[in-house]
Amino acid sequence: MATSTTKKKTTSKRKTTRRAKPKKKLVIVESPSKAKTIGKFLGRSYKVVASLGHVRDLPKSRMGVDIENNYQPDYISIRGKGDVIKELRKDAKNAKAVYLASDPDREGEAIAWHVSNILKLDDSEKNRVTFNEITKDAVKEAFNEPRTINMDLVDAQQARRVLDRLVGYSISPILWKKVKKGLSAGRVQSVALNLIIQRENEIRNFKPEEYWTIDAEFKHNREKFKATFFGENGKKVSLKNNNDVQQVLGKLDKNKDFAITKVTKRERKRQPQPPFTTSTMQQDANRRLNFRTRKTMMTAQMLYEGIDIKQGAPVGLITYMRTDSTRIASIAKHEASKFIHEEYGGEYAAIKPIKGKLPEGAQDAHEAIRPTSVFRTPAKMKPYLTNDQYKLYSLIWSRFVASQMTPEIIDTMNVNLQQNNVDFRASGSKVKFAGFTKVYKRGKEKDNLLPELKEGDSAQMVSDDPAQHFTQPPARYTEAALIKTLEENGVGRPSTYAPTLDTIQRRYYVRLVSRHFEPTELGEIVNTIIEKQFPDIVNAKFTADVEDKLDQIEEGKQNWIRVVDSFYQPFSKEVSTAESEVAKIEMKDELAGMDCDICGAPMVVKMGRYGKFYACSRFPECRNTKAIVKDTGITCPKCGQGTVVERKSKKNRVFYGCSRYPDCDFVSWDKPIGRNCPKDGHFLVEKKIKGGTQVVCPNGDYEEEPQK
Repeated sequence: MATSTTKKKTTSKRKTTRRAKPKKKLVIVESPSKAKTIGKFLGRSYKVVASLGHVRDLPKSRMGVDIENNYQPDYISIRGKGDVIKELRKDAKNAKAVYLASDPDREGEAIAWHVSNILKLDDSEKNRVTFNEITKDAVKEAFNEPRTINMDLVDAQQARRVLDRLVGYSISPILWKKVKKGLSAGRVQSVALNLIIQRENEIRNFKPEEYWTIDAEFKHNREKFKATFFGENGKKVSLKNNNDVQQVLGKLDKNKDFAITKVTKRERKRQPQPPFTTSTMQQDANRRLNFRTRKTMMTAQMLYEGIDIKQGAPVGLITYMRTDSTRIASIAKHEASKFIHEEYGGEYAAIKPIKGKLPEGAQDAHEAIRPTSVFRTPAKMKPYLTNDQYKLYSLIWSRFVASQMTPEIIDTMNVNLQQNNVDFRASGSKVKFAGFTKVYKRGKEKDNLLPELKEGDSAQMVSDDPAQHFTQPPARYTEAALIKTLEENGVGRPSTYAPTLDTIQRRYYVRLVSRHFEPTELGEIVNTIIEKQFPDIVNAKFTADVEDKLDQIEEGKQNWIRVVDSFYQPFSKEVSTAESEVAKIEMKDELAGMDCDICGAPMVVKMGRYGKFYACSRFPECRNTKAIVKDTGITCPKCGQGTVVERKSKKNRVFYGCSRYPDCDFVSWDKPIGRNCPKDGHFLVEKKIKGGTQVVCPNGDYEEEPQK
C-alpha cells in the first residue's frame, strides 16, 4: 500500500518586540521657569517638572495644630493643587529616580519634604539636590552629590509655621469679635506695625527747638570760598536765637581781615560696602530704584531662575537671593579680580576685599547675592532683560564688583578762620582716586575746592547770611528704613520682609504716603489691643529671641516642640485674659453731612482698603458709594466753573480733576496752582522733585526755583 505525503506550506511571522522607552530621572523644582532652565542643563535623560510652590499646608478653615499632641501640624493638600499632585505621582511612578531640587533654604527644604511625603519616597534616600546658582556647572556638580532631606531645616520651618498659626489664629478671632471682621495679627507684622506707630507718636509729641547758623562768604587773593560760624575761643557755641546771632556779629569788624589760624590737610579713605544680602538689596532697590520690596524680590527671583541670553540654555544671572551672608566664593573673587584688572587696571583691584560683618543671628548658609559671572555685564545683558530686570541686575552687579575694588581716596582740607576770638570753619574736599566709585556711586558727589591756604594767611569776609532753623521730628519709615530697623532688631528673616510689609498694607493698618508709612486709625486700634494684652508679641527683643531659637533648631541645637511649647504656655494664658478683658470697640460710622442721592438716607464715612469713602447708611439695601475728594479750592483751568479736586486712580495714585466731572473732563497728574505760565499762558503745575516741589509749565517753557 502506497502512501503519499503532502507537505504543508507554512508561513512564519517574525515577532518584533518593541523596546521599552528608557525611564528618565525625575527632578522636581518649585517654578516652571526654573524647571525650564535646569531641564536644558541636564539633558534628555532627565525630566524636570514644577510643584508650583508648596503642595501641602495647614488648613485655612481651622487652627490645624494639635496642641494636646505635641503641637503636631495637620497638613492637607492645598486646594487647587490636586492636578499637580496627580501629575507628580504619575511622573514619579514612571521615573528611574526622583530628585528634589527646591530652593536651598528652610522653605525649600520643607517643600522637598512635603513632596517626598505625597510621593511616599524613602526618607533615607539621597534625593535632595541644592545649588546656590542656576548655572550649568553648579547644577551638574549638585547632582553629583545628592543628600538626604535635612530634617533640622524642615523642623525650623515647621516651628515658624506653627508659631505663626498659633499667634494668628488665637489673636485674630479676638480682633474680629472686638473690632471688625477680616483683621489679622502675626508675630513679625505686629512688631512692624508697632514700630511705625511708635515713630508716629514721636512725631506727634515732637516739640521743635529754634537754632541759628551763620554762613559767610570769604575772599583770599580774589578767590571766594564759604565758611560757617563754629564758636568762640576754639570752643563750639550753639546759637539759640537771633540775639545770640547779633552778639556774635557785633564782635566782628567788617574792615578787619580774618586770620587763618589752622589748616589741616588729610587723606581720607572711603571703603566700599560688602555685596548685597537680601535685606540690603531690598533697601537699596527701594532708595535708588524706588522699587517696592515685593517687586524687588519678584524681579530677583526671575534673575535667579534663568534668563534666555540667546547662548543655548537660559542661565541664572544671579546667585540665590534669600541670604543674610556677605560671604563670596573663591572662584567668584578670582573672576572679579581678573575682570577689574582687564577693565579698570590693577590699581583698582583690592588685594584683600572688604568683608561684611554678619548681623547678630544671621546665617552663613549661602553666599551674598552676586552675578553668576561678572563678565556678563549689565550692558551685555540689557537686550535680554526687561527694564526692571536690567535696573536690579545693574545694581547687584555694580555692588558686587565695587566690593572687590580698592577704596576711594579723598584729599580733605579744614581751615580755621578767626577774628576777635570768633571762629569760622571751612571744609574742602577733592577726589584723589576714584577706587570703587568708578562702578558704584553712593550719590551725586562734587568736589568742594578751597583756595590754597596756609597758616598765617588772611581772608576778608565778603558777606554773612544768618539763618533761622527749627529741629525736625524723626522721619516716618520708608520701606527701606523699616526693613533696616527690623533687621537691626533681629526681627524676621530675609524671606519674611516682603510678605510682612504687604500684609500690614492689605489689612489697611498702614498706608504709604509719599513713600513713607503712616498708621491708620484701624492700625492704631489693633496695635493698642495687642500692646496691652500681648506685650511680648510687639516686643522686638522677645521676637528676636524667638528667631534665634528657630536658628538653633536649624542647627540641631534645639527641639522644635520644646521651643513652641515654651512660647505657647504663657501666650495661651494671655489669650484667655484678653477674651474676657477686651471690651468691644464700636467702629462708629461718621456722618458725612449729606444725603444719598438715590434713596435720600444719610450718607456716612466708611473705612475701605484704600482709605475712607462715602456710603449710604442703608447698606446693603442701598449700595450707593462716593469717593471722598479733597477740594484744593483752585478754579478749574479748563472750564473755569468747577474747582480742582484731588482724586485717586484704581492703582491708588493721586491725580487732579474737575469737580464738575463728567461735564468737564479736565485731568492732571500734577497739581495746578491757579497761575498761568508768563510765556505761553498754559496753567502752571506743582511737580514733585527729589527733596521738594517745583512750579513748572507742562509745556516745558518755564520753571521756578525749587521749594524744599
